[in-house]
Amino acid sequence: MPRTMTVQDSAVVDADPVTVYRLIADPSQMPRWSPENVEGDVPDPGSPAGVGTIFVGSNKRGRARWQTRCRVTASVPGERFTFDVFQFGLGTPFVKVRIATWDYAFEAADGGTKVTETWTDGRRHWPDAVANTVDRFATGGRTFADFQRRNIARTLANLKADLES
Repeated sequence: MPRTMTVQDSAVVDADPVTVYRLIADPSQMPRWSPENVEGDVPDPGSPAGVGTIFVGSNKRGRARWQTRCRVTASVPGERFTFDVFQFGLGTPFVKVRIATWDYAFEAADGGTKVTETWTDGRRHWPDAVANTVDRFATGGRTFADFQRRNIARTLANLKADLES
């Protein structure tokens, strides 16, 4: 079965696009909303990361813990924040492998901001059967697309609740 390579979801939050961008574009803030990310180690916490910034994300899923090294590829205030995940490791990220791209788009909507979060699988050269087997092992039976669809919905719901509280 061919893989789904991209999933996305959107939510409207009660904040202006620049405010939402400034929070999302600071990877040290992501643990506030993400069901997996527990830390974003960035050169300048509290500020949006610019294009070319490299940061390390620490993540957990159940008892599993891992880190990823990421590079910001787009950072446009109030419009877009994108990064590629290009290294992985159980301790320090050392295995060079294109894992995924995460993209956040912001647009004014109904007195707030429509935030669209998109995950794109970076494992384009992996055979589908191999990727599906790895996915099901790593996620407890799902493909990464299905797993990330759920994570995106939870992240956006948490972001909305946080900004509107």
